[in-house]
Amino acid sequence: MRKLPSLLARTLTSGTSGSPVLPDMSEVRSRLRDIVGASTNWRDHVQAMQERKALHTLLAKQQEDLPPRRMKDSYLEVILPLGSQPEIREKYLNVHNSVRFGRILEDLDSLGVLICYTHTKQEMQPRSPLSIVTALVDKINLCKKIIYPDCDIKFTGNVSWVGRTSMEVKMHMLQLHDGDYSPVLDATFVMVARDPENKRPAFVNPLVTESPEEEEIFKQGELNKLKRIDFSTASLLKMAPTAEERKIIHDIFLNTLDTRTVSFRSRKLPPNSVWMEDAKLKGLQICHPQERNIFNRIFGGFLMRKAFELGWATACSYGSSRPFIVSVDDIMFQRPVEVGSLLLLSGQVCYTEKNYIQVRVHSEVYDADTREHQTTNIFHFTFISENEVPQVVPKTYGESMLYLDGKRHFAAIMKDI
Repeated sequence: MRKLPSLLARTLTSGTSGSPVLPDMSEVRSRLRDIVGASTNWRDHVQAMQERKALHTLLAKQQEDLPPRRMKDSYLEVILPLGSQPEIREKYLNVHNSVRFGRILEDLDSLGVLICYTHTKQEMQPRSPLSIVTALVDKINLCKKIIYPDCDIKFTGNVSWVGRTSMEVKMHMLQLHDGDYSPVLDATFVMVARDPENKRPAFVNPLVTESPEEEEIFKQGELNKLKRIDFSTASLLKMAPTAEERKIIHDIFLNTLDTRTVSFRSRKLPPNSVWMEDAKLKGLQICHPQERNIFNRIFGGFLMRKAFELGWATACSYGSSRPFIVSVDDIMFQRPVEVGSLLLLSGQVCYTEKNYIQVRVHSEVYDADTREHQTTNIFHFTFISENEVPQVVPKTYGESMLYLDGKRHFAAIMKDI
């Protein structure tokens, strides 16, 4: 399966001649604004959204009314010219003289949406009636610890699976070294299509396969969907832990009892360990219009960048050394974040193993008028530290469930990579 992306890329690009100039990320965002009809001026956003209402008549009544598309129809290549255009480098640079991964998350989110609009494009219709938004980041697996800030980056991607109103997008990031592009990461996003006002689901073009490789990729998309359903069904918010997991938690409890008092309430921290309650960081963001997306809500890539940076800081402070991102998985966009919201972020180390740190970041919006909190996203990040890290230890039952959930995510990542 690991060879399929490169096989598909060769298939999708075969038959092209010459070396066309690839679009960059600024052109990606410009195309998205043109497709939706979004204004670059915040004061015009209400009028722009009103104009989209007229596009309702272009929506398909059923999926069968839409022409099928091939994987090559949505295939895109985009350049991030960090090497050839040094003037854009500072935006992507971190203090360790490597590329800020949070910026890469923003670029992947924008590219994934454009790929889906390319798949659903209607001939002779410059503006799309669809509102395509990110529903889920299924996984992002990295094969390089460091992304260099002075070498060009290339993104490739295409729609790999289609439901009735949703699309899976597979993207790959490569970086130029000694004249060749080498893989850096693979990403799988799930996008959903909604009506022009972003209120109800809308049908998307079906996907047809043209080769055994494409058939295998499509089947993998179906398997990914089933895995997500199974993972959600077994969630610790719905189901009790397994017998093995219950034993793990009870062993941790026994290992933290103070033998001098023989009391259920008296707990003692084992050597080289940290209580989970002491392994967290929090942050606050005021969501300004500058961070809005083409539908005038807060850009999902911005939310991912802020969550990743808090997650990185949480892992850094916990391990007392520089952490490197290994994987991102299971980011569910539960509700949109409106411009002007107060966004509260909470990063928690929930599982550790050797020099791996599993961090969960919870984001919620706070309504100052009603004083209510609403969860918008849950982010899961797997980091590897330069040194072996202390064991994180839960104390309460709620923390124990966080520990088991982190352990499940970590096991799934290790199996995948």
